[in-house]
Amino acid sequence: MTEILWNRMTAEALRGRAAEGAIVLLPVASTEQHGPHLATGVDDYLCSEACRRAAALVAKTRPIVVAPTVWCGLAEHHVAFGGTFTLSLSTYQAMLRDLCQSILRAGFEKILIVNGHGGNIAALNAFTTELARDLKAPIATTTYIMGGIEETKAILDDQDGIQHACEGETSMMMAVKPDLVDHSRLPEAHGASLGLSAALARPIHVWKSFKELTPSGVMGDARRATPAKGEAILDACAKGIAERLLKGEPWA
Repeated sequence: MTEILWNRMTAEALRGRAAEGAIVLLPVASTEQHGPHLATGVDDYLCSEACRRAAALVAKTRPIVVAPTVWCGLAEHHVAFGGTFTLSLSTYQAMLRDLCQSILRAGFEKILIVNGHGGNIAALNAFTTELARDLKAPIATTTYIMGGIEETKAILDDQDGIQHACEGETSMMMAVKPDLVDHSRLPEAHGASLGLSAALARPIHVWKSFKELTPSGVMGDARRATPAKGEAILDACAKGIAERLLKGEPWA
């Protein structure tokens, strides 16, 4: 199988992949609380896995590389629970700029930033414009769960999409990192429900700590999570990303 992970390749091999016109996926995530039953590295592990699966599909047809995952993002809303790293907006923007510039200086031309944390979405959408302008490169961004959003609705029993430390994220962790799921705490793993569409539909935005919204740290309900659901969600998300890349999106 063709190697797709940047940090498993030599510099010489990466120069060759750049010369072939390879796309680079840059996974960006977060390290933060995920309720009483999941490890803090959920977003890191799941975003990395979604990118790996997507790249494995794309690599059958065209060259692609997955850069090392950025494990820290914008997570101020989780800090009250402890166990959380967060960056200031300016630091995050500067870090992403330097990482993208490093990828470009290594000879690559197309970068897709693949996000795995809801708190990064608004900033990444704004940063993409500035990164593309300042670095003069076609830098794009997506959030991996969007690749399989319709399929995910059909897979889950108690939610219509991914929330936080929920049925979806817990199922995916059961599939890829089962040792980091504490099954004895699953009965506590539920909280208020606020889907992505509901969050975007609010007429007025105000910052709130997650602790004000859900004392458990869970948004949604993880109690019916299963490894099979997790495999299906990850495959759907990876397929969605891969299909778009093979069509030439977002650079068509």
